[in-house]
Amino acid sequence: MKYLNEILNQKLKNLPNDSGVYVMRDISGNIIYVGKAKNLKNRISQYFNKKNTSNSYSFKVKAMVDKIYDLDYFITLNEIDALALENNLIKKYQPFYNILLKDGKSFPYIKLNQQKKYPYLEVVRKVVNDGAKYFGPYISGISAYEILNIITTAFPIRTCSLNIDNTKKYNRECLNFSLGICSAPCTHKITEEDYQKIIQKVIDFLNGNDHEVEKILKDKMQKEATLENFEQALILRERLKMISRLKDRVVTEVPKNLDIDVFAYSTNNISGAISFVIVRGGKILGVQNITTIDASLEETDILSSFIFQYYQNAKIPDLILVSHDINDSNNIKEYLINIKGKNVEIKTAQKGYKKKLIDMATQNANEYLTRANIQEKNKYEKTLGALQNLKIHLHLKNLPKRIECYDISNTQGSNSVGSMVVFINGEKATKHYRKFKIKTIIGPNDFESLKEVINRRLAELDKGVDESFSQKPDLIVIDGGKGQLSKTSTLLFEHRKDIEIISLAKKFEEVYKPNQSMPIMLKRGSVELKLLQNIRDEAHRFAITFHRNLRQKSALSSPLDNIKGIGKVKKNELIKHFKTIDQIKKAKPEELILVKGIDPVLAQKIYNYFNQN
Repeated sequence: MKYLNEILNQKLKNLPNDSGVYVMRDISGNIIYVGKAKNLKNRISQYFNKKNTSNSYSFKVKAMVDKIYDLDYFITLNEIDALALENNLIKKYQPFYNILLKDGKSFPYIKLNQQKKYPYLEVVRKVVNDGAKYFGPYISGISAYEILNIITTAFPIRTCSLNIDNTKKYNRECLNFSLGICSAPCTHKITEEDYQKIIQKVIDFLNGNDHEVEKILKDKMQKEATLENFEQALILRERLKMISRLKDRVVTEVPKNLDIDVFAYSTNNISGAISFVIVRGGKILGVQNITTIDASLEETDILSSFIFQYYQNAKIPDLILVSHDINDSNNIKEYLINIKGKNVEIKTAQKGYKKKLIDMATQNANEYLTRANIQEKNKYEKTLGALQNLKIHLHLKNLPKRIECYDISNTQGSNSVGSMVVFINGEKATKHYRKFKIKTIIGPNDFESLKEVINRRLAELDKGVDESFSQKPDLIVIDGGKGQLSKTSTLLFEHRKDIEIISLAKKFEEVYKPNQSMPIMLKRGSVELKLLQNIRDEAHRFAITFHRNLRQKSALSSPLDNIKGIGKVKKNELIKHFKTIDQIKKAKPEELILVKGIDPVLAQKIYNYFNQN
């Protein structure tokens, strides 16, 4: 059983029996897990129950419990509030041991707003309760944009977002009307009633009735081929292939008027995988798989957390099928019904098409978990595994979760710049990258420039204004040898910052530490050396890119930029007329006014600027 410190032990004794949300923290105060409970005392105590630690705990739960140093909890009025609070905290803090469905997992839908007189289709990634119809989501080889292309090829509906009503009439139609792919409601070439009939056919197609669309596309393809418009005929053939792929995904016995989402969870007690299947109009629109390292005590908690997060941005179906009975399914159901305004069923199944769908999702989850484990192992070795090796081989005090690397770039001292790149948990954190223009150093002096950059960075640490600068690095890496290191390491002492620093010399890839004359040689080809090399090379790339951009801007600038009233067009006209800046300097006002756009007042300004002395 885990040793409990006094603070944690006291909190466990005073836990309430209310419903709520609990937060687990590590020794550094980082939130590593967020969970919900019908009874906080019973649930939290389970993590530290000696009987549980031997058998029923999974490896991932044990790994998380070993890191718990402190905990907090929040009492909620009911379990639905606990679900919502848990979801918000997971999104805000992104704990390592929680499942997290990121915003990038919001899948595309086709939206049809029938509240407009002449509706049009658009692809969106968020479903909102605005009265519009949403079709999808489209994943796993079924492109929402391709579906949209099929519809606009088959039916002459508008693709623009013009504000069209019966009182306003536009002067003329766009090119789409001439091409025969729009019925031009903007100029009232079609009545609202006839347009709505077309829209109904579009809805039928999106609901799974693809026979009419397939016939229309085949007829158009044959016509184009007869006219020898082979390029257009090939495009139509590709769109027919998409319809064929949709037809191949038909699931027998599934009612065509029922929207179904299927969720299955599989685990090997170290990591897990969730597979979800989207069924619309009797067809499988897609299958999506994700991996997760979730430290929930029960698999049903993992599924409920995922489902709750998923439907923040997704269309809620009529039926949700799950591989495991969910303890709080009634709370989730009540929450979803309030959003949808209609009944929603959450079920497991033992027979029929429902069981077939669950079995398919479960098989997908099992197979994906097997493949993902190999990928996760490789990723772990290159990131967190490499960090652990660095801590050991470089004798660091802490695991270097946040590493910052700095580099300098200039051309013979001009446009001198510095770069700061950041790796968090062994991976690039590009939003934390920062650039520096060297302000106090004249000429090519990389040592002093580097010292200025580090000094400015450390000065920003305590201000807490900038998102990146306000976070303390565990390790600073300098591109260079002992010279660069000695110049910068003293700054940490001056700023009283307990931050470890090393330098990486490029020729022999030697690692230097302060107050050590002999370098540390990491094993060639090792994951820890490769990680340092990647960080060093990324800092070099980032600095050079910034320097090149500044140099290009300097090359394109001219003294004319300093004269008020001269913009890009007039500058180009002056250079076009006089050929060089030297000729412009020699020109008199009467010669300058011959240039297009240069009036007598501006001509005098130009003359005075170059002839002040």
